[in-house]
Amino acid sequence: MSSTDLLLTFNAGSSTVKIGIFAIDGGKARRIGKGVIDLRAEPLSICLSRGSQAFDVPMKTSITEDLRSVIDESLALLADHFDVAATRAAGHRVVHGGDRFTSAIALDDAAIDAVDALTPLAPLHQPQALRFIRALRHLKPRLAQTASFDTAFHATQDDLVRRFAIPRALHEEGVKRYGFHGLSYKFIAGELARKAPRAAKAVVAHLGSGASLCALDQGVSRDCSMGFSTLDGIPMATRPGWLDPGVILHLAGERKQSFTEIEDLLYHRSGLLGLSGISADTRDLLKDGRPEARQAIDFFTLRIAGEIGRMAVTLRGLDAVVFTAGIGEHQSEIRACVAKRLSWLGLAIDEKANSANEFMISTGESRIAAHVIATDEEQIIADEALSLLGSG
Repeated sequence: MSSTDLLLTFNAGSSTVKIGIFAIDGGKARRIGKGVIDLRAEPLSICLSRGSQAFDVPMKTSITEDLRSVIDESLALLADHFDVAATRAAGHRVVHGGDRFTSAIALDDAAIDAVDALTPLAPLHQPQALRFIRALRHLKPRLAQTASFDTAFHATQDDLVRRFAIPRALHEEGVKRYGFHGLSYKFIAGELARKAPRAAKAVVAHLGSGASLCALDQGVSRDCSMGFSTLDGIPMATRPGWLDPGVILHLAGERKQSFTEIEDLLYHRSGLLGLSGISADTRDLLKDGRPEARQAIDFFTLRIAGEIGRMAVTLRGLDAVVFTAGIGEHQSEIRACVAKRLSWLGLAIDEKANSANEFMISTGESRIAAHVIATDEEQIIADEALSLLGSG
């Protein structure tokens, strides 16, 4: 491959897609730009960045079920700033790999069908990634495509950790804990090994609109707060996290709510939005003086701290706590609130370093280190895609 070859990554969320543009340079993927499309916006636009330059470009197309026109126009707009004709492959983030896919794969028709077969395990997230994969396959049938799975990083977890206390036959059918945000955790594990190699036992808090925690032992996943679905674990922007199953039985039985109504409640009307009745965004809640806003923040940080304590049991010790993703990287007050709840473990925050979002935010006297590390899921997707290309 020449140094001018490009690799694209597609990180599809439920309402946005992040497009990474990477140069294949010396056998490595080096980011040279990115694009973000908010699929909820009307009209659509793509926010492009290259180096220090960032600009919004309006789009003429609108959302269709197959997303072909969105991909087609996106590639045309990227071509105004990058040599898109030199693209050799596209890598995609796919939320669920089940037990079948524990590493990245090259995508052909059979593999795409196999990924589609896992849709019942992630009914809101899997179809979105598949739309982008199929649209690109239709528009660029000769372009190599790969899939990187959020669940794959957690395949190292012990069988005991992955089980629910339900009949064994259901476990064998796939009703088990899978864990998510694996691409983010894989990136953080690499950064932690490079920047803080003594932090052998670490809990990473990926805090964004979707949020979870992962227990790392020497960079290997041993536990995750998310389990069978992305609803599990700590509260999120609009998802509840841990919930007594009896609540679902009550809603379906006593209140006669339909499956669709309950699904909407759990994915879109719970979490910080449901707790506060004000906003799903922690930035809004931190600025709001009403007690409901404060309660939502307190509940959020209480559950995060509690999960860190639980994961310390899994790890049989704790050397470091790492904050990452949108909230974890940029909101010092959330980090301080979590740390305060963990002071009994010997965690002490340096207020100045925390306010500046520095890498090390704990004091020299703290028995547990606290770090802030920016995550990069697209880099992992690009690295894994390039690895597959290199192996033919």
